Amino acid sequence: MFLSRWLPGLANLLHYRREWFHADLQAGLSVAAIQIPIAIAYAQIVGLPPQYGLYACVLPMMVYALIGSSRQLMVGPDAATCAMIAGAVAPLALGEPHRIAELSVIVTLLVGVMLIAAGVARAGFIASFFSRPILIGYLNGIGLSLIAGQLSKVVGFKIEGDGFILSLINFFQRLGEIHWVTLLIGLAALGLLIWLPRRYPRLPAALTVVALFMLLVGLFGLDRFGVAILGPVPAGIPQLAWPHSNLAEMKSLLRDALGIATVSFCSAMLTARSFAARHGYAINANHEFVALGVSNLAAGVSQGFAISGADSRTAVNDMVGGKSQLVGIIAALVIALILLFFTAPMAWIPQAALGAVLLMAGWGLIDIKSLGHIRRLSRFEFWLCLLTTVAVLSLGVLPGIVFAVTLAILRLLYSIYQPTDAVLGWLPGTEGQVDIRKHKDARTVPGLVVYRFDDAILFFNADYFKMRLLEAVQSQDQPKAVLFDAEAVTSIDVSGIAALREVRDTLAAQGINFSIARARGTFLRMLVRSGMAREMEDKLLFGSVRAGIRAYRVWRNRSRSAKVAGEG
Repeated sequence: MFLSRWLPGLANLLHYRREWFHADLQAGLSVAAIQIPIAIAYAQIVGLPPQYGLYACVLPMMVYALIGSSRQLMVGPDAATCAMIAGAVAPLALGEPHRIAELSVIVTLLVGVMLIAAGVARAGFIASFFSRPILIGYLNGIGLSLIAGQLSKVVGFKIEGDGFILSLINFFQRLGEIHWVTLLIGLAALGLLIWLPRRYPRLPAALTVVALFMLLVGLFGLDRFGVAILGPVPAGIPQLAWPHSNLAEMKSLLRDALGIATVSFCSAMLTARSFAARHGYAINANHEFVALGVSNLAAGVSQGFAISGADSRTAVNDMVGGKSQLVGIIAALVIALILLFFTAPMAWIPQAALGAVLLMAGWGLIDIKSLGHIRRLSRFEFWLCLLTTVAVLSLGVLPGIVFAVTLAILRLLYSIYQPTDAVLGWLPGTEGQVDIRKHKDARTVPGLVVYRFDDAILFFNADYFKMRLLEAVQSQDQPKAVLFDAEAVTSIDVSGIAALREVRDTLAAQGINFSIARARGTFLRMLVRSGMAREMEDKLLFGSVRAGIRAYRVWRNRSRSAKVAGEG
């Protein structure tokens, strides 16, 4: 029970089936083949030497394989989180490589602690605040930023300028400085990265391209012609260490770590849930917080940087047919062997080939197709998606995301502030009630206004509810009673209760009875706590609209009888 709850990966491996091994071995080798060149390239986004990208793979992949609940998810360096790390550490490191490495580790450890704390606090619901349009807009912004930042590797000159727009301006101003051999390598690598997956989908395109151009540079000595190469890569697995820092740096990095933790978790959850649904099992978001947090701690202490769910490597694992978390362990061991014995040839990898890999990674983050789909469904969410992209490019990653989420929450509050409502009637041949404003031939009960409010009644929309209900009553001819259909009112607060009382008293002053139908959940509990349920008594609280209408008709017939008797 303990293992299945806290170490589901280990529990799965303890019940491992021998027939899975061949598929897991093939998937592990395939994932490692994809992970190695991508990790080397992503380390350069952060500003670190290539070996640090591999460090961020070995221990985290093993840890997640034991703790994670997803049988398909592969963790590792991610373009979005790497871009955020670079933005967090660059202002403090001032271009010093050893400081970039130390600060990256600190950020990673902070991210790990925050993720674990969020999991313990059962904060898995946070993923719901990142709607799909916001995530698409965010990834589009990250993709464009990544492309702009990696153009220099392909054209052979360093692009100056802070931010997306200034980088592009500087790029176009300096086109005359292009190093043509570097550009040729970059374009050839890009072409192969596009063609190989279409022609040979099972071939690790990134590894193949990097290995091919590494061989060409080594054989023909292209570095003598000004082609930038990766340079020596130290051999050996990372040493476990704890970074040195001070309180001022920690405070500065806390905000960025929070943003990286949030984005890392949401990205990983999207990937994990997608593949879990495909294979018929569920993912526990709170446990994934902890699993991803511990994996980030493992990345930090092994001199790596923050990691997330790697969608491309997860897709490769699934495509090849990986059956269990053993795939991650096999991939990690392969990468460790590369670090120990095969780092020397990496020195000849041309920067242009790595730049091409990163350009493809950036392009892979951009989702134009979904933009069109979102536009057809919702104009607001389409513009929210575009604004998120613009905000990420202009304000930065974390401020851009905060801006987008704030805008979405304001939109939600506005929709709650002015929700839809209706005066209900009945249409022959139609089951249930309809809005008489949309169906002019709908029938109503003479003298009775059946009103529905389609959301919670809270402090910011209580006055709006009161205004709309009274307007609905005034629009009807000689109303005698109001039946409030409260089925859609999921919640009500103190201000809402006060508004209900004011509505009841205002109607009573006009000789109009007020009753409620289908009160349930929090709304009903608040009616009971406030004493309003006792004040209204059972004859004014009904379990259904029909029961309320029957009671109204009985009351109306009695009133008529009493009136006739009085006149007699």
